Amino acid sequence: MTTFVLATHNEKKKRELLAILLPVLGEGTEVRTAAEAGLGDIPETGVTFAENALIKAHAAAAATGLTAIADDSGIAVDVLGGAPGIFSARWAGRHGDDQANLELLLSQLRDIDAAHRGAQFRCAAAAVTPDGREFVAEGAMPGRLATAPRGDGGFGYDPIFIPEGSEKSAAEMTPEEKNARSHRRIAFDGLAGILAEQTGL
Repeated sequence: MTTFVLATHNEKKKRELLAILLPVLGEGTEVRTAAEAGLGDIPETGVTFAENALIKAHAAAAATGLTAIADDSGIAVDVLGGAPGIFSARWAGRHGDDQANLELLLSQLRDIDAAHRGAQFRCAAAAVTPDGREFVAEGAMPGRLATAPRGDGGFGYDPIFIPEGSEKSAAEMTPEEKNARSHRRIAFDGLAGILAEQTGL
């Protein structure tokens, strides 16, 4: 059995990542969460999604002696030059306040018309082995921003993000619909392929 530690304390993200990861990594894979491994919060001091994902994965691998998997993700808005980006989770000033973050972003785009509300969700997925080898894959889900929240599913900016080719917000999609096309799916599918090729895991 191959055992990984997943370096996140976000319960909603954990469920989403496990739904993506376990089918890809296959039977006989055990994934321990950060809480189960006794990990505390790991400061995200990088300046890119990839750097933050690697920081968390290195810390989790060092603390547990297991191959660690981590991600960093966020929303990049075209007219804001790619912001909030790595600051997505604390855009309104307090980490993890989804409602405040969403309301602030909507207020900043209040006068922006539909033609200029392009955005994308971005994700960097990283794995670090106990001997320090590191692997990174990235993914993006393009779309546009609605003018008001729609739907009760998902988390973060999902209620105002409408993926390209859809009329539903990410929060109106089922988990299966969202995960099939998401930035995390793309990034973690890529990471799983790299792990299988490079490590035999």
